Amino acid sequence: MVFGKIFKRGSKEDAERLEQSLEKTRRGVFGHIAALFQGQTLDEEFWEDLEALLIQADVGVETTMELVERLRERVEREGVKRPEDAYKLLKEEMAQLLGEAPPSALDTPRLLTVILVVGVNGSGKTTSIAKLAYYLKQRGKKVLLAAADTFRAAAIDQLRMWGDRIGVEVIAHQPGSDPGAVVYDAIRAAQESRKADVLIIDTAGRLHTKYNLMKELQKIRNICARQVHRAPHETYLVLDATTGQNALIQAKKFKEAVDITGVILTKLDGTAKGGVVFAIQKELGVPVRFVGTGEGITDFAEFDPHAFVEALFRNE
Repeated sequence: MVFGKIFKRGSKEDAERLEQSLEKTRRGVFGHIAALFQGQTLDEEFWEDLEALLIQADVGVETTMELVERLRERVEREGVKRPEDAYKLLKEEMAQLLGEAPPSALDTPRLLTVILVVGVNGSGKTTSIAKLAYYLKQRGKKVLLAAADTFRAAAIDQLRMWGDRIGVEVIAHQPGSDPGAVVYDAIRAAQESRKADVLIIDTAGRLHTKYNLMKELQKIRNICARQVHRAPHETYLVLDATTGQNALIQAKKFKEAVDITGVILTKLDGTAKGGVVFAIQKELGVPVRFVGTGEGITDFAEFDPHAFVEALFRNE
């Protein structure tokens, strides 16, 4: 079976999940940002307050400075006087900052699509893999999981538990075994006996040094590339939205070690900030592809930049 297009961009279900997950964020800092535009004069104090709130919302200093500068230039250029008009421009600039994500490799028809998933322990990596697998399975794809985080027995057990729950087979070896051997066996199984459309590979969340991390991930990537044309086709980094700027620091370290193609942002429903999405896009240049919108297996949605910005200010 050839793997065809899976994304239904802007689907109603994904938009609803995204909006629901941002309830805490809307009530938090972004609610204060919306209130700032209610009749206040666009003076220097206003711009300072806007900067402070955006930084508080985890948008990040660098990204905030650029966003506010772009908004001020538009306000001046277009002769905007009313705060409510500036508010519309803010939402436009925020959506433009996120931009349109480049086409996903998952949209390209192929016999087997290989997805590598990386991230620190505790970020929700294993759960996100299960949610992604279920998401694809619900769209008619046969999915196989590879437990290549062999450094922690608990990681293998957890992935097996999720596999049982969602009806997806897990290829695993004994704890402490060679992760590369697991990946090799999983690819062979996906291509031959299991006839899978998608192989999702879990990787170690923490090794002793960055050198070890780079070396291990590169080894896995090389095995993928030798066995499947242009694999891995996507490398997703899982980040915990509740950690804010710490998530961005983690992302930069992983990007140095491996070619990240997209981000899965977890626990979006658990943060009152949520602005880290903008910092990820601006400072990493890597699109957010999926977001975890709750604890359930179906609480997982494709990320749509325009729907995200609208949802941030839905109840202003």
